[in-house]
Amino acid sequence: MQSEEILQKFGNKLRVRVCGICIQDDKVLLVNLRHVTRTGDLWCPPGGGMQVGETAPETLIREFEEETGLKIEVGEFMFVNEFTGNSLHAVELFFRVTILGGVLRKGYDPELAQQVLEDVAFLSFEEIHRFQQEELHNLFRYCSSLDELLAIRGYYQLKI
Repeated sequence: MQSEEILQKFGNKLRVRVCGICIQDDKVLLVNLRHVTRTGDLWCPPGGGMQVGETAPETLIREFEEETGLKIEVGEFMFVNEFTGNSLHAVELFFRVTILGGVLRKGYDPELAQQVLEDVAFLSFEEIHRFQQEELHNLFRYCSSLDELLAIRGYYQLKI
């Protein structure tokens, strides 16, 4: 179930998010956010909302450290994903990232009083495929393997 706090904070507003695709040992780094969708939890790449005066790479570096404890280098821009539904509207910019340091840990989201970050993990596509579609970020509708994920380019849109 989607939390009221999320709808109050982000509902009926356009939000620009920056997300990172981080690969290690043929696994994708994902965070599990609870109560962010109508059906409950969501596994998605780390990232978050841009702040005024902050560049996309600066946002991604900050969000990765907050959510995962990792220090990263932002690489190639990959694709845009636009999501609209249930009074939420987000434009997400996806970049490849490389780990420079830090220790992987479950972090936090300073924007919300009720913490939504449940877990952080590197998952193989075999593990990812075990989740129901509604438990996964919609980018996984466009790919079913690591090679396909790394090949995604362009603009994608999902309306619910």
